[in-house]
Amino acid sequence: MDNRYYQALHQIITSIDEIYQFIGIPMIYEKYDSDIFLQKAVERNLEIIGEAVRRLKEMDDKIAITDARRIIDTRNLIIHGYDEIQNDRIWVIIVKSLPVLRAEVELLLKSESDGE
Repeated sequence: MDNRYYQALHQIITSIDEIYQFIGIPMIYEKYDSDIFLQKAVERNLEIIGEAVRRLKEMDDKIAITDARRIIDTRNLIIHGYDEIQNDRIWVIIVKSLPVLRAEVELLLKSESDGE
């Protein structure tokens, strides 16, 4: 496995884990919505995830990541359209999209390690 490929996959996993560590259990939207520090920490990790997915797409355009383009677009919105970020949309990503992404990345890591 190319080291950059492996690093990007691990960056995604690490960033997702950090988001969930910051959010805590139970996951409460109102806590997220009222805490600017929490929002910024989550947004930074979403930027990292988006950049890692972008790099993966450059290495393998057919990579099995659902909604890769939307993930990259979210990164671009956070960086360039920061004044348009909506907390409720970020929350949907946290609750619905990140678990799917994490599972897909784990599969990619497993398939790469099985193939070596």
